[in-house]
Amino acid sequence: MSSLEAASLRDQGSHNLKGVLHRYIIDELEQENDNILEGSRNLLARFVHDRTQDYVRRRQLAVSRYEIDRLAEELVDELVGYGPLELLLQNSQVTEILVNGPRNIFVERDGILHKTDLRFIDEQHLLRVIQRILAPLGRRLDEASPMVDARMPDGSRINAVIPPVALDGPCLSIRKFRKDLLKSADLLASRSLDLSVMEFLRVAVESRCNIMISGGTGTGKTTMLNLLSQLIDRRERLVTIEDTAELQLHHDHVVRLETRPLNADGHGEVPASSLMRNALRMRPDRIILGEVRGGEVLDMLTAMNTGHDGSMSTVHANNAADAMLRLETLVGLSGVQVTGVTLRQTLCSAIDVVIQLARLPDGRRCVVEVTEIIGLRDGEYVTNALFRFDRKMNRFERVAVNPNSSKLSNAL
Repeated sequence: MSSLEAASLRDQGSHNLKGVLHRYIIDELEQENDNILEGSRNLLARFVHDRTQDYVRRRQLAVSRYEIDRLAEELVDELVGYGPLELLLQNSQVTEILVNGPRNIFVERDGILHKTDLRFIDEQHLLRVIQRILAPLGRRLDEASPMVDARMPDGSRINAVIPPVALDGPCLSIRKFRKDLLKSADLLASRSLDLSVMEFLRVAVESRCNIMISGGTGTGKTTMLNLLSQLIDRRERLVTIEDTAELQLHHDHVVRLETRPLNADGHGEVPASSLMRNALRMRPDRIILGEVRGGEVLDMLTAMNTGHDGSMSTVHANNAADAMLRLETLVGLSGVQVTGVTLRQTLCSAIDVVIQLARLPDGRRCVVEVTEIIGLRDGEYVTNALFRFDRKMNRFERVAVNPNSSKLSNAL
């Protein structure tokens, strides 16, 4: 065995021992009458070091004094920092962390959810960790405002809900931020799409088609939006609008805008609709809206129909038809009175392509259909499926070509 292999095995053993010790220390803390976590760091450090040393001695583990000191110090950092989440935040294989109360922590790896053995001491411990995460972000979380959605310094997205809204204790979800931006080669390698679909999307972006990315939660809508954004000519001026900034654009000319929630006094809200209207005054070549979910939908359609071809956004829907109906519903909820036929004509004129994403049973996120929006016939949407993923054959198929589509004829 090489020295590198031996070092790797030692590191794995240390990591496993650390996980076991973490659960052991939490059990010991639960049995203590005094709340050691509320005391000084030195007091907690002595407690953890003594218990760690006792655990190693009683089980006659081959661990040096230096390793005991290092393990104890790391455990203290976890207890006064992000608790059991420290291990998960540092693990690059974990893409999402879901905490359902203090004793149920789940993680996502390769698109599959797994329950971990990690846990918090109690609800107060979990609450303290959530408040530590939110403290530098300037976000409020209490009984008067029991829900929060924010972005961590590394770009990871955090959502927390506490009682009285959450009935079984505080709940936390963290969608980790990828430092390495996924490229087309990565999606091809993971079979999220194939070369023919990739080439079509490239030409569609270059042809300035207005694109709507549709799918459920966690299907990779933002990843696809990132990928398509990388295909835009770098000389163009882009304006991005997001609730939580997740897009990673490496263009020279990008203006990034982010919505703002109400402050503690109930003032200062800046919704996406206001940013959309302001973006139209900023001379954008394209507008990229992270997700359409409210009154901004009408401003987005206006932008797509008034000289901002090539704009993109995402929406929660199960297929292309549902995506169009979802946009109709959002316009209705905005309070603007538009007749049904006029609204549908506006939608058909604005949106050229709907890319449908889904998460397959094996955890793979995949493009399952690419649909062209052609127009209206008898008041109903006329769509044309261009590519479809055959789940039985596990391959992509070109379904049909509409020769009357001026924008998409070159792409096909």
